[in-house]
Amino acid sequence: MKKSSLLITIVLLALLHLSFKTGMDEQQMLTWSNKYFSTSYDPSGEAKLKKWELVLTDDAFIRLKKTYQNGKQEYYSFQLRRFTDMNYLGTTAGGTLQLKTKADDIIVQTYDDPKGDIDSMATQLNLPVKNIEPDQLDSLMTALNYFKAKEL
Repeated sequence: MKKSSLLITIVLLALLHLSFKTGMDEQQMLTWSNKYFSTSYDPSGEAKLKKWELVLTDDAFIRLKKTYQNGKQEYYSFQLRRFTDMNYLGTTAGGTLQLKTKADDIIVQTYDDPKGDIDSMATQLNLPVKNIEPDQLDSLMTALNYFKAKEL
């Protein structure tokens, strides 16, 4: 009888402790999102890519900068207030993460392009990714929606 009471007390205390556990704070969410982008982005499909940077900024912008071996640069940027949806096409091994906006809200710029520099707008940013788990996609969607709703 005494052992069962002790066991019930321990279980209740554990449940009580877990019920007060908070989720990630804003800085943790930002750090997690950027770690996710840096480990999941898959530049292997672009053989002439020299370097890249994909970040979620603390002022709620998604920014992707790609630099090619010939010096050409591509730059993509959008404010998460304009974010509407995220889709994933692929398997857990790899695929394409699609970030969508309300209208032509994604800035697309090229620099040092032999064909000429181009400024345009897009409604979707396609990111090649690898090693994706469904819970990571759920967490990313939660983080993006958090920063979308955040009042800056």
